[in-house]
Amino acid sequence: MAITHPSFGTLADDRIIIFDTTLRDGEQSPGFSMNIQEKLRMAEALAELGVDVMEAGFPIASPGDFESVQSIAKHFSKDGPVVCGLSRTAPADILSAAEAIRPAARKRIHTFVSTSPLHMRVKLRLEPEQVLDLVTSSVTLARQHTDDVEWSAEDGTRTEPDFLCRCVEAAIKAGATTINIPDTVGYAVPEDMIRIFTMVRERVPGADKVIFSAHNHNDLGLAVANTLAAIRAGVRQIESTINGIGERAGNASLEEVVMALRTRHDAIPTSNGIVTPKILKTSKLLATITSFDVQPNKAIVGRNAFAHESGIHQDGVLKDASTYEIMTPESVGWTTNSLVLGKHSGRAAFRDKLRALGYGEVGDNQLNDAFRRFKDLADRKKVVYDEDVAALVDDEVVRGNDRVKLVGLNVSTGLGTKPMASVTLEVDGERRDGMASGDGAVDATFIAIRQAFPHEVGLKLYAVQSVTGGTDAQARVTVRLEEHGKLVDGQGADTDTIVASARAYVHALNKLLAKRERTAPPEFQPALSA
Repeated sequence: MAITHPSFGTLADDRIIIFDTTLRDGEQSPGFSMNIQEKLRMAEALAELGVDVMEAGFPIASPGDFESVQSIAKHFSKDGPVVCGLSRTAPADILSAAEAIRPAARKRIHTFVSTSPLHMRVKLRLEPEQVLDLVTSSVTLARQHTDDVEWSAEDGTRTEPDFLCRCVEAAIKAGATTINIPDTVGYAVPEDMIRIFTMVRERVPGADKVIFSAHNHNDLGLAVANTLAAIRAGVRQIESTINGIGERAGNASLEEVVMALRTRHDAIPTSNGIVTPKILKTSKLLATITSFDVQPNKAIVGRNAFAHESGIHQDGVLKDASTYEIMTPESVGWTTNSLVLGKHSGRAAFRDKLRALGYGEVGDNQLNDAFRRFKDLADRKKVVYDEDVAALVDDEVVRGNDRVKLVGLNVSTGLGTKPMASVTLEVDGERRDGMASGDGAVDATFIAIRQAFPHEVGLKLYAVQSVTGGTDAQARVTVRLEEHGKLVDGQGADTDTIVASARAYVHALNKLLAKRERTAPPEFQPALSA
């Protein structure tokens, strides 16, 4: 039976609402934090991808989180996605979320409380009846600020069935329009999903008037399987993240769920609004912003997802791709030929390529800087691939608002000589110079950066990989820095590994500075995983 929802009107029986929590649950992963500009860029990409609901953040968490949610709320018209803010049951949380999403043309408050015996006893230290009262009071208050309210039973899959039904009934009576039963700790198996959602939909009065949602974590590698099982049990909203990022082992991967539904429409006949050819560029944008690369064998968006090395497989694919490919690479945004630019390519072709790679409209200054770097690269490399273009423009396009910029670098090293490095930084528009020696060229460079811009951090990871093949390939360097327990990853790319290393260090440094600006208030409790 069709359901009428305040944000979506009358929904067809087979319509699945795609709720994306990349900007909230995804960002809670260590090292994955984004600044406001990065969040807005990611929000634009998610809107272009076609997500229905965008959980923009947790406004009470910090002034920075509030500002980013409010900025995203102002950004989209009534034709854009629903902008959602998360809150606990405390009135201050709900009012903060309400104020943050107030400018949105379409808005939602998502409030949650723990319902499992373990969480109620250890985390909340409340009796079940007290939790029931919180369900009613929080949803009632949220409904005073928006008609679209989602309620979640944190640790719902480990909640006693009778109590879960009582909580869901209370939330519906108070005005919740979406009911989410999350597998917060990734404990469930698909049979649990079917049992729990079938039970609640059959037993709770008014269940036929609301949308049920599944939010599954991937601790046992079952998040996608559990999400598909929930859909088969009547769930009509799925909560997921790009690249499956999220706390601990992550969340259900949006791209995997969507392509499973599309590829196996015969088994799960549903529809959704995702523009699948934009999946890959959204995935790559997130990897660029967070500096966390997708593993090569990741389904759908890993670089090996459509690669065939076995001779038997290659023979089959050459004869008919469907022998080993259950979907086409183009259907998720891969191109059959990534060799498109060279040293004779012009500015217009370069701008078109940036659009095709998902960078959208690039400002003239950023375009000029990126084009200059492209020409330099084209002179040094025999072949320029899409991956090369994406790697070199990241500093100019995605990181254009960085406070610290690498302006110059000179390194002297050799067998039997003491490596020396001199760097020039631009910090908030002011030129800073540093010079140092070190145990190697990279060590000398990092020490010189610390001289130019004094700071105390720990270097936790230094990794180098090749963007493409060949001796002229760009190096992509990842640097992980730690400050007072805060971890950030930075990336840099260049055909010169030392330059790439300096870019990566400076990128990580900028992310640490952004984290400092988002200091959480004392009342913030970081254990948020509903």
